[in-house]
Amino acid sequence: MTETAIMDAGAPQPHVMVLPFPAQGHVIPLMELSHRLADYGFKIDFVNTEFNHGRILKSMQNKGGIPEGIHMLSIPDGMDPADDHTDIGKLVGGLPAAMLSPLEEIIKTKKIKWVIADVSMSWALKLTNTVGVRIALFLTYSASVFALRMKLPKLIEDGIIDERNVKMHKMIQLSPPIDSTEIPWVSLGSTAERRRVNIRNVINTNQLMGLADVVICNTFREVETEALALLPDALPIGPLVAPVSKLTGNFWSEDQTCLTWLDKQAPGTVIYVAFGSSTVFDATRFQELADGLVLSGRPFLWVVRPNFTKEIKEEWFNQFKQRVAGKGLVVTWAPQQRVLSHRAVACFMTHCGWNSTMEGVLHGVPFLCCPYFSDQFCNQSYVCNVWKTGLKLCANEQGVVTKEEIKDKVVQLLGAEDIKERAIMWKNKACASIGEGGSSHQNLLKLVKLLQEG
Repeated sequence: MTETAIMDAGAPQPHVMVLPFPAQGHVIPLMELSHRLADYGFKIDFVNTEFNHGRILKSMQNKGGIPEGIHMLSIPDGMDPADDHTDIGKLVGGLPAAMLSPLEEIIKTKKIKWVIADVSMSWALKLTNTVGVRIALFLTYSASVFALRMKLPKLIEDGIIDERNVKMHKMIQLSPPIDSTEIPWVSLGSTAERRRVNIRNVINTNQLMGLADVVICNTFREVETEALALLPDALPIGPLVAPVSKLTGNFWSEDQTCLTWLDKQAPGTVIYVAFGSSTVFDATRFQELADGLVLSGRPFLWVVRPNFTKEIKEEWFNQFKQRVAGKGLVVTWAPQQRVLSHRAVACFMTHCGWNSTMEGVLHGVPFLCCPYFSDQFCNQSYVCNVWKTGLKLCANEQGVVTKEEIKDKVVQLLGAEDIKERAIMWKNKACASIGEGGSSHQNLLKLVKLLQEG
């Protein structure tokens, strides 16, 4: 099948709704997929919550506007204006009640035949029965974590977890093997009741999975061979990447000046530090990280978004930035894929969100892993134990990664030629997969053909 063979200039423009979970690491890959589909002539309705819709529009002021073919829509998330709209535990419970009815109206009014729904919005599968739409389920985490998700009822039956906590310390034999204490949904929620709601929601929506016409994964065949063998009908189409000049769905404006700063650094010297959109550090962890970066003796680019920590005094942080000026650069948000592809970057210190993990793999950058919650521990296991393209930053008994640990692991990682070689090997495999004729490219063409059938 060739690209030209599936593009019929005389056919009506196919119309697809895209529905991400309202978190940064979910919006970005689905926006990247939307760009690809728009390139094939699809009309996209991209649906955000009202809160995130405003953030994205504000952040894209320097991006030249909304790209042709993508229509941005918004729906309330069901939370009060004064609530913390970034509180995932609160969000999860209220989204179906707040969004299902408006989604039904949009689908009926616009005669939409297909919805690409984030797996974390899998309650949207109910739309197949209410408005007759077809659903493509998009995995914003690894195929391995999806396989683990489908095993949750069995894990409860076996007494490994209940609906609130881990009951038995055990290695779960998937690829990669996963410690029961690191099951993603057990770490989501600050209270036992929040965790119960999350796990019950996963179990309930698991029963709807059969309503999906297709499952799409932001991964590629070679990097998750064993996990994808458990999902034989899934279409891995990753790693997804957005065009540099187009809307990426960022919640914060990208600081482009960091690219000029990187241009001035020697090749393979800079530590890039970014912990995604949800990680929060207390004062001790934050200061140890700051001191560790200085102690490493390497130039560093550190992304510190506005809500990364609430415990550091502004005066101290300003003094720190002045102290490291010339050696280190701190920005609010960075154009991550352009940073990771820059010749100056030596390694990526990351929370191991799946989106960041795939971006690091695609650009052949070794990892320093410091997961925060959810699937990030599973992703760290992939990086350190399966692909062997990075090292784990180990916390002390108080749960703090010390400055000495940071310095030591930086030295160890950047001296490990075998890790660098494997990172380049996986980069080559990733690039081949999305290139002409690659496995992910072929699967994308299959998806396009399926969506065009209506």
